[in-house]
Formats: sequence, structure tokens, C-alpha cells
Amino acid sequence: MNLLQRRLLMEHAKTFLLSTAVLLLFILMGRALQLRDMLLGLELNVWDTLRLFCYLSPFFLLFICPIACMLSVFLTFLRMSTDRELVALKAGGVSLYQMLPAPIVFSVLCAMLGFWISVYWQAWGMGHFRSEVLSIASSSARVVVQPGVFNKDVPGMVMFARKVDPASGTMAGVMVEDSRAQDTTMTILAPEGNLDADYENGEIIFMLRNGRSYTEKDDALSIMGFQEYAVRMSFDSLFKGVDMGPVKPKEYTWERLYDTENEKALQKTDPRMARKIVVERHKRHVFPLACVILCIFVIPIATSFEGLKQQTGVLMALLLFLVYYSLLMLGISLGESGDLNPTIGLWVPNVLFLLLGLYGIRLSAQERMPRITEYWQSRKGRKKKKKEEAA
Repeated sequence: MNLLQRRLLMEHAKTFLLSTAVLLLFILMGRALQLRDMLLGLELNVWDTLRLFCYLSPFFLLFICPIACMLSVFLTFLRMSTDRELVALKAGGVSLYQMLPAPIVFSVLCAMLGFWISVYWQAWGMGHFRSEVLSIASSSARVVVQPGVFNKDVPGMVMFARKVDPASGTMAGVMVEDSRAQDTTMTILAPEGNLDADYENGEIIFMLRNGRSYTEKDDALSIMGFQEYAVRMSFDSLFKGVDMGPVKPKEYTWERLYDTENEKALQKTDPRMARKIVVERHKRHVFPLACVILCIFVIPIATSFEGLKQQTGVLMALLLFLVYYSLLMLGISLGESGDLNPTIGLWVPNVLFLLLGLYGIRLSAQERMPRITEYWQSRKGRKKKKKEEAA
């Protein structure tokens, strides 16, 4: 590897690490604002909060890797173009094709990092985030149900327990009045019960044993004895801002995503969920490969903006990524709704950007890529000249 390739790789890496850190920080700060009600409702300490955001980081890194890779390559070549380094290299007999190995190798390394996150770390992080939140919420719910106190924190429900063991969650002398169903009031009495969490569906379960339920509806009363009765409560009803819901495809492990038997069953019972699983499979491949595709796409654009400031270059790169991301999100939405095959919706933007990038590199190598900044400057000069003539 010659000196040029090493210097390019080093500059790509420095910009990539800085871009990744800044973007991840901003995204986590925005996520913290969205989850502020949950963080306050669960009364999390600093360590628990940091741990939860660490679990969320792999999911966001999968989206950040392509844009950070694109920014690093774009800003490197933009700086070289602005400082006339590209002109000097070409004058010394180094063509654009000879500069490509470093950005291509770097983008492939970023894609490998993206695949690693996609296969292992995304499901690990999302799974631990869910289990940690549900575990903390379940423990907090045990504290909420205090012995000898009628609790009305859950809308439409009144809970009472004569004795409560906060450590184990077991209760004695339990009474629950459930009026969440319209025109129906259910009163449940049980000598014992406990609080637990349903991690798959994202709910708190009030499990009652060996009791009776009294259901009043339309001036009629029905009585039923039971050995076990589960009263399910969503986390949003206990803690504002917490809506875990059932496990989503983005939380699936790689093996679960490719569980064909489960997918066939969902196609009959829940077709939309089956389509979301198919879309998620494509997303796990598309975003890592986007590192290479966007790298190729921005190289000729960076060489055409000679003299552009770095700040303007960052905004330009973010705008280009926004166009790509918008097309990708459109394909994802159409794929999940069933209006478009996910293979077409998610891969057409990538193929389009790859072909445009390859064509742009060819033009740039042949010195046929238009100098956009020169066009702006010449147009500005013509306007100034007309004003002077008019004056």
C-alpha cells in the first residue's frame, strides 16, 4: 500500500469516527427527549439510563454507518479538490482510478461493520433494552401496589392488596376492579397473586389464583371461580411514555427473521406482520451495502465541487443522503403495505445510486464531470457585470 492510499485511509477513518460519534450523540439526545416520560416514570438512575442507551446504540449505528462512511469519503475528496491536491496528483500522473482503492476498501470495512451489527448486535441490543425496561417497570409496579392502599394509577382499574412482598412480587388478599371494557365492570377477589412481565407482548401481568370474578353488565351479575386469572396491563397505562407492545421485526434475531414456518403461519393470520419481516430481512442487507454504494456515488460529486467550503460540503452530503433515505423509506412503506415488492422497493434506489456513481466516476476520470462551482461563479460574474453596465 503506497503513501497515498495510507493517507486517504487515515483521513477517512478520522472523519468516520468523528461523524459517527457526533451523529450517535445527537440521535441519542433526541431519543432521550422522546423517552423523558419513561425515564422519569421509572425513576431510573444514571447508570440504568446509560445502560439503556448503550442497548439502543447498535440499532442506530446500523443507520449511522452509511452516512458516516459517505461523509468521510465526500469530505476527504472535497478537501483534496478545494486544496488543488487532485490537480497536483493528476499532473503527476495519478488518475482518479488509482485513488479509488483506499475509499473502496474503507467502505467495504464499514459494510462489514454494518453486517456485524445487523447479524448480531441489533437484536442483542433491542432484546436487552426490552427486557431491562420491562424488568424495571415490573419492579416499579410492585412498589406502586402498596399494602392496604387502593391504587388508581391505571385508568379504569382499582387495585388493592392486603399484603405485598416487593422483592418477590407476591401479594395476599387481592382485589381488582376492572372497568376498562365499555358498560362492564369486573370485580376479582383472590387470596393470592403476583406481578410479572410478559416480555413477548410488552405487558405487565397481574396473575391471580384460586379466586372468584364478579362481572356486572346490563344489570346482570355473573360469578365465576378460577384457579388462575391474568389481568393484563400495558406499560403505557402504568408509565406514561412506555409503549413496548409485542416484539417487532427490528428486534428479531437473524435466526428468527429466517424462520420460514413462522412466516408462513403469519401470512395467514397477520399478513402485514409477515410483510414487515420480509422488509426487515432486506433492510439488514441494504444498510450495510449502502456504505459501498454511497461511497461510490459521492466521489465524482466531491470532485465537481471545487472550492466549496467544508461546512457547505457537510450540508450537501446530508442533503444527498436525505434523497437516498427518502427513496428507501418510500420503498419500505410500500413494501410493508403490500403495494410493492420489497425487493424492488429497497434495491432499486441502491442500484440507481450505484449506476449514477459509476457513471460519474467515469466522467470525472475523463475530466468531463461539470465543475458546478465554476458555473455558479460564472453566473454570479455575469449578474455583477450586468448590474455594472446598467449603472
